[in-house]
Amino acid sequence: MSKTVIAKYSVGGERFEIFVDADLAYEYITGKKTDPKVPLQADDIFSDANKGERQSAEKVKKAFGTTDLAKVAETILKHGNVPITTEQRNKLLEEKRKQIINIIARNSVDPRTNAPHPVQRIENAMESAKVQIDPFKGANEQVDSIVKKINMLLPIKFATARMEVVIPAEYANRCYGLLKQYGLKSEEWLSNGSLRAVLEFPAGLQGEFFEKLNSFTKGNAVTKNLV
Repeated sequence: MSKTVIAKYSVGGERFEIFVDADLAYEYITGKKTDPKVPLQADDIFSDANKGERQSAEKVKKAFGTTDLAKVAETILKHGNVPITTEQRNKLLEEKRKQIINIIARNSVDPRTNAPHPVQRIENAMESAKVQIDPFKGANEQVDSIVKKINMLLPIKFATARMEVVIPAEYANRCYGLLKQYGLKSEEWLSNGSLRAVLEFPAGLQGEFFEKLNSFTKGNAVTKNLV
């Protein structure tokens, strides 16, 4: 059975409330649903939903810049207070934690070695630093503050890898798609049929890229880091 709850949002001293299905609201917050109107249980915006007092169109327009129900619901669901169960909150926290760790791992390196940090190392540093994650705030929005907290335990530098790759002729065509996946910036087909390319991608992906490149070329590709 569905459970109807009240999602609340306050701005400029005014309250804006909507009735939503708790499970569908959770699915929207976590990205499983993309239409903000799906969780709505009533097509009204209230100043006090419990009393059935509707908010005026003028105040809605002033607060949200629009009276479009979908856009207002989107703001309330993404930035307001949406009641969720303890189980849902814990699940949301875990998903957000994994997203943050993945962002750091993909985009950073250890400045002492210029090698990517393993996911487990980042996770351990976050636990040691007792990092607090906001389940309702975007992962990208939290990365900078979290990196500052763990930087004393785990030196981190965000960087972009720029490298030249030369692929022998017999592997060039099959590797072309791989190169495009990893930020192909320029390409040159040499007279012997080999492909020389310049790539740019997040530094944390270097290990993953080399593993795939070696698999595709049986270890015959030549790479060079470009400054």
